[in-house]
Amino acid sequence: MDFLDLKNFLDSKVEQYNRPDFIENDPICIPHLFQKKQDVEIAGFFAAILAWGQRKTIINKCKELLNRMDYAPYDFVLNHQDQDLKKLLNFKHRTFNDTDLLYFISFFKNHYTHFISLEQAFIPPDLSNTEQPIVNYPTDLSSTSHELSVTNFSVEDSLNHFRQYFFSIEDFPHRTKKHISSPKQKSTCKRLNMFLRWMVRNDGMGVDFGIWNVIKPKHLICPCDVHVDRVGRLLGLISRKQTDWLTAVELSANLRQLDDNDPVKYDFALFGLGVEKIL
Repeated sequence: MDFLDLKNFLDSKVEQYNRPDFIENDPICIPHLFQKKQDVEIAGFFAAILAWGQRKTIINKCKELLNRMDYAPYDFVLNHQDQDLKKLLNFKHRTFNDTDLLYFISFFKNHYTHFISLEQAFIPPDLSNTEQPIVNYPTDLSSTSHELSVTNFSVEDSLNHFRQYFFSIEDFPHRTKKHISSPKQKSTCKRLNMFLRWMVRNDGMGVDFGIWNVIKPKHLICPCDVHVDRVGRLLGLISRKQTDWLTAVELSANLRQLDDNDPVKYDFALFGLGVEKIL
């Protein structure tokens, strides 16, 4: 398949899969339960971090978690009392347990006490063109955002910074570190890249949210799960033998040749082709 044929084929698959009916059976349905920006960020983050295993199970576990927070995650993380945390005990999904959950809540409370948006957590301080670039962001999805920018931005630097920042609270549980990956660990960072896709892409199709405006779609790295990896190799978009951070970078670089401004839109095509076993 030559370049033009590949682009036309994948563009048609993006159009097929990048639709609201994709939402219902995907973990992205969890943040779609909310309108307030911070609720979307928190619910989306948990949905992404818990996204391994069968999608139906992931969705059910996320709803269980939200129910324990009275379906008000932002209010819960900011205003909970110690006795409220008892409702989180015994939560478990795969290797994620209540010890991890309680630390996540501590992180969110600490972050949102200082910043209005979670986007700030992904921007290394030395790249920001203001000291607090997120403080004036709107709190709901209907408001318009101030246009801000960073220079020399890379998702690799962003994810490495985020992991360091996430575990900057004293006495964090060491076991929780396995749930937040980074390029320094040579991980594909599939879950975090998926979360960034949800928050950053804004194509008007109603699937991704596009509620962040410092990180741009052109910066994103494609989430590289088993379906995307397999189909990417079949289509010649991945040549690297192992699957690690550099694999995700290689895939994204090749997708940028198809669309430099929005390469990660092809995540829909590759994932859909893999799940439906078309390739």
